[in-house]
Amino acid sequence: MASTATVSKHEHDELCCSYAALICQDQGIDANSDHISKLIAASGNQVESYWPGLFAKALTGVNIKDLLSNLGGSGGGAAPAGGAGPAAAAAPVEEEKEAQEEEADVGVGDIFAQADEY
Repeated sequence: MASTATVSKHEHDELCCSYAALICQDQGIDANSDHISKLIAASGNQVESYWPGLFAKALTGVNIKDLLSNLGGSGGGAAPAGGAGPAAAAAPVEEEKEAQEEEADVGVGDIFAQADEY
């Protein structure tokens, strides 16, 4: 993971607000713009003035703990859908092989037909 010293100003501001919102959730207080701003100031960081309000608006009525706990649950459903892909891809290969076999048979028949003409 990159050090916070190597991130852009934009990423720094997002990280500060994200951490402040997580601290608010952990302490059981509302993640409003005032609380986020105070936590950022107390940490010795500065962010653009619109960030705390933006995060507060985005998190209004959201239980951050539920949001974080549901992140891992949605990943399990994608695996079965991905497993069907190779089976579907295998079918056209078989059809292609059959077409090649038919072409080979036609070529052999043409050779014999020419031999009969002599």
